[in-house]
Amino acid sequence: MKPIRLSSHAENYISKRGFSIAEVIETISSSEWQQLENNRLECKKDFVYNEQWNNRFYKIKQVRPVFVEEENEIVVITVYTYYF
Repeated sequence: MKPIRLSSHAENYISKRGFSIAEVIETISSSEWQQLENNRLECKKDFVYNEQWNNRFYKIKQVRPVFVEEENEIVVITVYTYYF
């Protein structure tokens, strides 16, 4: 697999959306990719969470990176997180 790099935009949202770089790498490495517009790709993975986020308890956290595959690397544009 190609190296995975987070854009500055994605890095700025790590604490705001509650994901880790390791979760993004695992999601891209182990999940099926879906094609989006403008040569962008996405995938998603559910993680056992069992913690509080914004004063609510959630069992599952879903990480959904949006990225582009370039010749020598994968660049993550943004990452969405969902809590269930």
